[in-house]
Amino acid sequence: MKGVMRFGKKGKLSPRYVGPYRILKRIGKVAYELELPANLAAVHPVFHISLLKKCVGDPASIVPLESVAVKDSLSYEDVLVEILDRQVRRLRNKEVASVKVL
Repeated sequence: MKGVMRFGKKGKLSPRYVGPYRILKRIGKVAYELELPANLAAVHPVFHISLLKKCVGDPASIVPLESVAVKDSLSYEDVLVEILDRQVRRLRNKEVASVKVL
């Protein structure tokens, strides 16, 4: 779509939910206007109710959007874990390995 700003990248790694943001007013029966920050000024602030998710919780436990960053190269750091237990379960025609990690 030409002229439409999206939340991040298109595809598998695109964020499903961005927020939480305060609801300013209800528009019609199925649409709400949200209070978006200045960096999302290009996004239209009215959303259908099916695109919103209820947010109930402690506002102090919310992770700020600025602290979550995705590198341009989409790379990540490997974190080593210790394997505590390993089992191989045999199904009809294949084997499935399951591990317990620390």
